Amino acid sequence: MNLLRLLPAVDELQKSEQFTIIKDNYDVARNTLTKWLSESIQAVREQILKKEITETNLLGDSISNIIFTQLKDKVKEELKKNLTPVINATGIVLHTNLGRARLSDEAIQHITKVAKGYSTLEYNLQAGTRGSRHDIVEEYIKKLTGAEGAIVVNNNAAAVFLVLRALAANQEVIVSRGELIEIGGSFRVSEIMAESEAQLVEVGTSNKTHIFDYERAITEETALLMKVHKSNFDIVGFSAEIDTEDLLSLATKYDLPIYEDLGSGTLYDFKKNRIGKEPTVQEKIAAGIDLISFSGDKLLGGPQAGIIVGKKKYIDLLKSHQLARVLRVDKFTLAGLEATLSTYIRGKERKDIPTVRDILLPREEVLRRAEGFVERIKEQTASYTFTIEEDYSKVGGGTMPTEKLASYVVKARHSRLNSTELGKRLRELPYPIIVRLQEEQIFLDFRTVDEDEMSIVIEGFLQVDRAGGN
Repeated sequence: MNLLRLLPAVDELQKSEQFTIIKDNYDVARNTLTKWLSESIQAVREQILKKEITETNLLGDSISNIIFTQLKDKVKEELKKNLTPVINATGIVLHTNLGRARLSDEAIQHITKVAKGYSTLEYNLQAGTRGSRHDIVEEYIKKLTGAEGAIVVNNNAAAVFLVLRALAANQEVIVSRGELIEIGGSFRVSEIMAESEAQLVEVGTSNKTHIFDYERAITEETALLMKVHKSNFDIVGFSAEIDTEDLLSLATKYDLPIYEDLGSGTLYDFKKNRIGKEPTVQEKIAAGIDLISFSGDKLLGGPQAGIIVGKKKYIDLLKSHQLARVLRVDKFTLAGLEATLSTYIRGKERKDIPTVRDILLPREEVLRRAEGFVERIKEQTASYTFTIEEDYSKVGGGTMPTEKLASYVVKARHSRLNSTELGKRLRELPYPIIVRLQEEQIFLDFRTVDEDEMSIVIEGFLQVDRAGGN
């Protein structure tokens, strides 16, 4: 039998009930589905020519059914979202690969509200005239940090670039050699400086820099003294770096502005909870730093943004620079950031900002969640073996690299699946679950799994078990 002769025409398949069902179930326009149907027919044609489909393996099935099966698979693939929610069961609070900070409920609601209609992005309601998007969050930031002014750009690398380009293009910027860090994605501070056309002047050594190193390097071409906070690594042993006070004295002596890239940046003082040694933005402003930049989506717990705070005369220069328009943020970022900052203003960050809440979460609460998970799984299947042990969570996101958060982990094994396969099956779920793979087991740290996500995790494990070794 020549199977190619059995291939139906497109218009014939369009009249089929299966075509209508697929169109309605997946809410696809008729012309789009027809295009995918033609591609499915062609795919089946090629499979027949390659002998991948024969009379033998048809087993009584029809060519039409095979086409529609492939059409459904194609529709699912075409409509699949590349950016999809996942459950973070790794215990890494600011997981760079998983989107860093989770937004608060208030931030999500505010973004949704702004997205649904028009907004006062650049409109002054009182005056009835054009307004500035810089005004939306500036007062919040000033109140929270004590700074004279603030501007927001799309990330902290952009903030560094804008500061250097606006204040030191074709001039010298002095920075310690030990602070020329590399951030995620192989972006290096030195390369960002080069792109800004600021002339980098490295002083000191990789492990030690003294105040006289800075002073010796100052010339008539010096425009800025720069300090880069090492938020994503730590130097231990025989090392020394300049503290803010010494650098401020030098800046005052030579009438030079000082700019500090805080990297992560935090408005909440985690030191009060004996977590890390991160300086707050407020502390840096109070010390007298002229300009400071930091991230919005790390320890702050908001959307991706680069926030620059400091003396009004410098902030005004940044706002008027042409790059401010190139690097500006959109209404969704501003909505999320405004709601996040409002939470800090009300003093509710410990409870309502997920990043702060998760970092401060007591290990006893992690244990309670872990025990609840194990108990509920054991009630429904005996295929898993669980042990709960003390362990450590991480802050993540290039933040507090040496800090360990006391926690508990659930170590899990499956009777028919090894750890690699089990981890893979969990990632392939409709709502993927991301775990740690160690010691030929999977590790789950419930510090980063909310109460309302527990049922999803439990159902995911049961679904993997029901599929078994298939």
